[in-house]
Amino acid sequence: MPEKEASARASAFRPGGIQSAIEQLTVLIQDLYREDQIPWVVGYSGGKDSTATLQLVWNAIVALPAHERTKPVHVISTDTLVENPVVALWVEQSLQAMDKMIEACDLPFHTHRLSPEVQDRFWVNLIGKGYPAPRPKFRWCTSRLKISPSNRFITDVIRQNGEAILVLGTRKAESAARHASMKRHQKSTRDFLSKNSDPSLDRTWVFTPIAEWSNDDVWEYLVQVANPWGYDNDALFDMYRGATKDKECPLVVDTGTPSCGDSRFGCFVCTLVDKDKSMEAMLQNDAEKQWMAPLVRIRNDYLDTNDRHHRDFRRMNGSLMVHNDRLVHGPYKQEYRETLLREVLRAQEELRRIGPPAVCDFQLLTLEDLEEIRRVWVMEKHEIEDRLPSIYEEVTNSPYPGLERESLLPFTPDELALLQDVCASQDDPDGLLYQLIRELLHIEYQHRTLARRNGLYEALESAFQRGSFANEAEAEDFARFRDRSLHTEVLDIPFGLSHDHRTGT
Repeated sequence: MPEKEASARASAFRPGGIQSAIEQLTVLIQDLYREDQIPWVVGYSGGKDSTATLQLVWNAIVALPAHERTKPVHVISTDTLVENPVVALWVEQSLQAMDKMIEACDLPFHTHRLSPEVQDRFWVNLIGKGYPAPRPKFRWCTSRLKISPSNRFITDVIRQNGEAILVLGTRKAESAARHASMKRHQKSTRDFLSKNSDPSLDRTWVFTPIAEWSNDDVWEYLVQVANPWGYDNDALFDMYRGATKDKECPLVVDTGTPSCGDSRFGCFVCTLVDKDKSMEAMLQNDAEKQWMAPLVRIRNDYLDTNDRHHRDFRRMNGSLMVHNDRLVHGPYKQEYRETLLREVLRAQEELRRIGPPAVCDFQLLTLEDLEEIRRVWVMEKHEIEDRLPSIYEEVTNSPYPGLERESLLPFTPDELALLQDVCASQDDPDGLLYQLIRELLHIEYQHRTLARRNGLYEALESAFQRGSFANEAEAEDFARFRDRSLHTEVLDIPFGLSHDHRTGT
């Protein structure tokens, strides 16, 4: 259902009123909770819908006699590590408030702050591996940052208990896509629960207590019903209002007036939308939030999807792909990945300097992230200059706190600079000859201690294939010829073995 239709949606609280609706939902939640021993997993993002959902569940279970509060309710919140920092702090502090209340009242709730594995994190993939900024046809971020962490947790719950019930704050009024997704869940073998449509979580049930609520129903409930873990719903309302243009955030709206529900919080790096309107509205509406400006600068100045000129003409595995008679470019080049690292570290330093005390230790890149990026650059991309520590020290004016690696590298910076100069003198304007020789030397070095040196020749052949073109134009001509020939005859030409001006073959 489109948003403008959602704003006109009839309230789920009519005709009996909010009190009657809440009482009915409370009884339903309690009955479902007591029906079996299947643990619950409640998704909590800190936004209005998940807050309303968790409040309903929390209040209903707290109202039960202590001897009936027997099965666990896991509250999971996924931190993508590139969240709007205001929202990230809100979630972190609200989970801490929950933990205090859980301990004080001996409640069956358990909070979990989830995050992606280091190899799945945004900056590791963007800066380390060179994945281009996400776009509709290459949306590599969602599964790594959001889905995988929660699915790992849910899978572990299922492994221990056989089944799980997911309690989600999704609503039919949110959007056409979410409405369609919820309709797929409505064919259920149990009343009020639906089977999860994700085949990897086939032993989970889905419960959506506020599915029929409108945006205004959610706000009416949050404003009228006190937060049970001692947090401030008025502050939540103010956060949404601050993220809405001109702070327009009415509780009762007509069909032409947007409500607070139109403010969407998410990853500040998201390139699947034109602009992060919520963060820009926060900066516009609140001078005290100007410390987030460095994050907006990264998003707007360095994560442009019109980035072909920053990307290698070869795919991640070195292959060539042609679309519309042009090469499809692959990962970011080394130079641009180093630029991205430098700018992210610079933004981190600036944010710590001008931000409030709560973000004085804010990290865009943890040491774990930096070490993984460094490993990918050196060990997988053969960028044996090992530039990350020097970039870190250049930006932060402090020693790099990671591992010493000098003994693991085959050449000194001066020797590599000499090699680069020699290659440049051999007509190598794009540095492709230097990259090839550097990779060959590093592959040989990596295999030096192996008795049988398994995989050496395959790795060398792969390097030769990847580096067999003098420039992008030559590679594109070959790829076009190859693709045209495949439509007429089978070529006995392995990938990459075109005429090479370096060898004369």
